[in-house]
Amino acid sequence: MLVDSHCHLDFDVFDGDRTDTVRRAKDAGIGTMLTICTHVTRFEKILSIAQSDPDIWCSVGIHPHQAEEEPRVSVEDLVSRAKDPNVIGIGETGLDYFYDNSRTDVQLESFRTHIAAARETTLPLIVHSRDADRDMAEILEAEMEKGAYTGVLHCFSSGLDLAKRALDIGFYISLSGIVTFKNAQALRDIVEELPLNRILVETDAPFLAPVPNRGQRNEPSFVVHTAAQVAELKNIEIGALSTASTDNFFQLFKKAQRPEPS
Repeated sequence: MLVDSHCHLDFDVFDGDRTDTVRRAKDAGIGTMLTICTHVTRFEKILSIAQSDPDIWCSVGIHPHQAEEEPRVSVEDLVSRAKDPNVIGIGETGLDYFYDNSRTDVQLESFRTHIAAARETTLPLIVHSRDADRDMAEILEAEMEKGAYTGVLHCFSSGLDLAKRALDIGFYISLSGIVTFKNAQALRDIVEELPLNRILVETDAPFLAPVPNRGQRNEPSFVVHTAAQVAELKNIEIGALSTASTDNFFQLFKKAQRPEPS
């Protein structure tokens, strides 16, 4: 069994075949999917998807791209929504300095709000970081000193220093289809150094379809290709990688219930 630890099943691109998409994932051995909230204004749709299938879970949060356009949320707002049994994480939140979709100060405020909610709920923080390695590492460390919380750097494509500093505070690293891309050798080099007990795999669907599906709409069933690449880099069989990454997911996302063996 594999877990797609980060996908966006609420996106409109899945409206025509969402049920078939989930079926294809299960047929491919994807036993659990975590569909991620990027807009609190879409939370009800995301929650309904999670409620529709016992193998789909969800999060609550605001992506840094939407930090300025979405209504500001308080720690209390996030904590309240996270009480639903289908909500197992806080985010997607973080910092994105590559795009200029939201002002930096607004991203920082939103990020710290999500961290506080993760701390209060004890649910993992789901972190997006792009071109923000130094600020990201410093904030994660400084906030950890205020009180413990857990989390994952999703769709990791940052530098080795951020990876090490995140691991040092107990975070996990989630790998997407980027690791299969021809121009991602630097990332593959980092993956070789990551401890197996901190690795998750994801699609970030509908984005970033892995080779051999690059250029297509991504979907949870494609996570098998990312897992195969990571297994090769770790010099282990894909079965061992599947077991490890699945165990890691349920170790981090403790509120999620592991499916019964079929």
